[in-house]
Amino acid sequence: MSDLPYGPPVKVSPLIRFGRWSFLTAGILYGAFHQNRLSKKEAKLREIEAKEKVIRDAKLKEEKARAAAAEMKALEEMIATK
Repeated sequence: MSDLPYGPPVKVSPLIRFGRWSFLTAGILYGAFHQNRLSKKEAKLREIEAKEKVIRDAKLKEEKARAAAAEMKALEEMIATK
């Protein structure tokens, strides 16, 4: 014990020890409550995004088809003019 830089450890008050454990427990409960709440909110957002993804993918596919058709038409015109 003589090699400790600040002397022997001091006994912590039971009130301080109780307060520390209380705040730790309260923090864990607070985090669990908010994690549960945010998980439910995120699940709803994922459902909405899944519905929108189908629509967005269909529009994207249609735009790609139009772009491909326009590119093919432009290439055909380039070949025809030569």
